[in-house]
Amino acid sequence: MTETTIDVLAATTTERAALARDLAGLGQEDWARPSLCGRWSVEEVVAHLTAAASLGRARWMRSVLGARFDFDEHNARRLAEHRGATPAETLARFQAVVPSTTSTFGPKEAWLGEVVIHSADIRRPLGIEYTPDGAATTRLAEFLARTNFTVPSKKVAAGLRLEASDGPFAVGAGPVVRGTTLALIMAMAARSAYLDDLQGPGVDVLAQRVAAAS
Repeated sequence: MTETTIDVLAATTTERAALARDLAGLGQEDWARPSLCGRWSVEEVVAHLTAAASLGRARWMRSVLGARFDFDEHNARRLAEHRGATPAETLARFQAVVPSTTSTFGPKEAWLGEVVIHSADIRRPLGIEYTPDGAATTRLAEFLARTNFTVPSKKVAAGLRLEASDGPFAVGAGPVVRGTTLALIMAMAARSAYLDDLQGPGVDVLAQRVAAAS
């Protein structure tokens, strides 16, 4: 593995471990709270993260073929597979995959993004404050700005100048959007809940694109 890949995998493990610690303090009602990820509850997002860390390429292909390339169905089936009978069991299953290096096709930054974005999907509705590692979020923001691999992030960011207020991330040319690196990541991932964390003349354009992508 390259040094870059090793760094990204290490960051992914760090972010999973941090989320697992936060999840350990949840009450029963918190697990049923809606996340920022579509119709999924907090517990369902955690089960999805466990599934993502458990599927290698061969199993992923079999699952997608079995769902006839309906990715919503594929995700729903794998989520159900990795969700426990109770929230405690769902958490235990997630804790078991914290150090996993298993992933499917595509760049490793995408799987770091899976953890960072879905962790924020969970924490924001629960009011849990957390700032991911700056080097990891900078790397992820740069990746999202140049690709539409799993979310339409490049399309959302096009023609705007994105500038992080808490780190070195800065990309693009056009009306400025400024905020924390995590807020910029979540906006590129079409999470409207983070738009209020951003400032600048480009925010209105960004908000229109987020609404269209949601």
